[in-house]
Amino acid sequence: MKLAIVISQFNPEVTDGLKHGAMQLLTEKAFPVANVSVYEAPGAFEIPLIAQTLAQTKKFSGIICLGCVIKGDTAHFEFISLGATLGIQQASLAAGIPITFGILTTYTDEQAKVRSLPDANNKGREAALACLEALETLKTIKQSV
Repeated sequence: MKLAIVISQFNPEVTDGLKHGAMQLLTEKAFPVANVSVYEAPGAFEIPLIAQTLAQTKKFSGIICLGCVIKGDTAHFEFISLGATLGIQQASLAAGIPITFGILTTYTDEQAKVRSLPDANNKGREAALACLEALETLKTIKQSV
């Protein structure tokens, strides 16, 4: 089984923490890190297309999407957040594999930093765990039918 991580290059001080959290969780769950490929996206808006393209290769059992969008003074935040959210959901449904959402959508830099710290509340960890758990549930469903 192989996994991919798609990570936004925007807000690297936060997204690097998310990636570290995801990789730490996978290691704790004994998932072989050698079976994880990391791909960069320019920003959160581009993550769904890259995730969908990776899913179409059929080389990955699941994809973990990591990014960070912090609210500014314009509506840009809402459009990017919604586009990334719906794009990831649509890509996952079309591909039939877990493409998990680890994109922070925060109102402040501080909120983003707190959610990317190396602790149990790291949202990269949560996205990686959601991917593994969804894979396990899908496996159980396929075995029972």
